[in-house]
Amino acid sequence: MNENEWLAARFETDRPRLRAVAYRVLGSQTEAEDAVQETWLRVTRSDAAAVENMSGWLTTIVARVSLNMLQSRKSRREDLVDVPEDDGSHRLGTAADPEQEALLAESVGAAMFLILDTLTPAERLAFVLHDMFAVPFEEIATIMDRTPAATRQLASRARRRFQRQGVAPPAADAVPPAVALRDEGAGSAQADKAGFIHAFLTASREGDFEALLAVLAPDIVVRADRAAVRMGVATGMGVPEEIRGADAVTRAFANLSWSPVPALVDGSAGLAYVQDGVPRAVFRFAVADGLITGIDILADLTGLDIIVLC
Repeated sequence: MNENEWLAARFETDRPRLRAVAYRVLGSQTEAEDAVQETWLRVTRSDAAAVENMSGWLTTIVARVSLNMLQSRKSRREDLVDVPEDDGSHRLGTAADPEQEALLAESVGAAMFLILDTLTPAERLAFVLHDMFAVPFEEIATIMDRTPAATRQLASRARRRFQRQGVAPPAADAVPPAVALRDEGAGSAQADKAGFIHAFLTASREGDFEALLAVLAPDIVVRADRAAVRMGVATGMGVPEEIRGADAVTRAFANLSWSPVPALVDGSAGLAYVQDGVPRAVFRFAVADGLITGIDILADLTGLDIIVLC
């Protein structure tokens, strides 16, 4: 076996772990595969023979590639505009009754994937590498060009966000939600819905038409109330009151620049657009037979019970 063959075989040994690191940082199977491929290209252009800790070296490379991809994605997002005034009746921190708390506990199994999406790129990388893959803060600091104390603080902030919701972070080898939810015996209905919402949001942000179509029912209907139409909550540029069919919905939601966060809306998993600590709009989802069958976009929040999960 020559040096190139040995390097390829060695890389394949580490590939599952590298893919797991990239997936946890990026939250997308497609992007994770791209990150691993880019890592391999960088490896072939480097002097691997001089590397003493091959696994650590490969982890460093895939982490840097993933961080660059995540930062690039974040920089493309734009805040929504023309947000109407709110009377403050839906401010965060409102106490939930026992029934709402039970629903919250039921949904967090999949909500943990959504919470990862609310972290900054630096928080997410530090948290994923240290808490999920046991990478020392000294090594993370080198990857991120920060001090060990700074990376420790980043991971701590991310950890507190999970702890506030009582959500356990996913294990490194956990099955991605879009796959796991199609297996027999997959969690509760609330956890299922949260997983499909995560898959929908990821595909929408990435402009992945095939992934969007895969989670939408052919006859899906998206409806927006008049307040949502006015504020352009769905696309930042306005949305019709109604969109019918998976093809039309995919075209409308692909490549969106939006930043909603996981939430419970009247006790059901959904998304909320939050500005200055206040929910301004919510996205309610209907799921049946493993597909999203409807989305209601509401900016008139009168009478809604909203629990933001981050």
